[in-house]
Amino acid sequence: MSSPTYFYPQKKGRIILLGMEEVIGRSGVDAILRLAALEGLIQHSPSASMERTFPFESVSQIMEALEQAYGLRGGRGLALRTGRACFKYGLKEYGSMLGLTETAFRLLPLPTKLHTGAKVFADLFNKHTDQQVRVEETEKQILWHIERCPLCWGRQTDGPTCHLAVGLLQEALYWVSGGKVFNVEETACIAHGGAACTVVIDKIPLS
Repeated sequence: MSSPTYFYPQKKGRIILLGMEEVIGRSGVDAILRLAALEGLIQHSPSASMERTFPFESVSQIMEALEQAYGLRGGRGLALRTGRACFKYGLKEYGSMLGLTETAFRLLPLPTKLHTGAKVFADLFNKHTDQQVRVEETEKQILWHIERCPLCWGRQTDGPTCHLAVGLLQEALYWVSGGKVFNVEETACIAHGGAACTVVIDKIPLS
């Protein structure tokens, strides 16, 4: 029995490819799409629609192709940088809808911004994509559990592999905090046998 197919909106597929293009250039993206057997996306880029027709399998294939083309370490670094670039495009598309660009949010104390931002960001995925995120908080950390994850969908790996999510959250925290850097680390991954892909965020910034 085959596993069910889940989807991102076309818009999120577009954001991933735009972020990747910023990091490795258009020709680099085309090479990755060929390696991932997704040549169709070279001629027909994902649209800016909210229609959920960009399969999780495609997201996972793109991430795997990055590692194949640049090696595990290189692919990881590029996925992190792609995630950071994706935040800018995502903020442009979704920022006003989330309320994160409002002055009232920007003036909140940092702990409140982290708490509110994590919840609002998770809601975006839960309501507008087939990705499922659950946020848990302790006194010192925010745990971002991706319980249905497109980045490692259908894969088995030797370690946590959802580096794009780590980069996206790093950049989100940098933006929310007005330029502070936080420790963000994926500690468990479904592709590595975990129940969820868990990204741990320290609430106290490094700088």
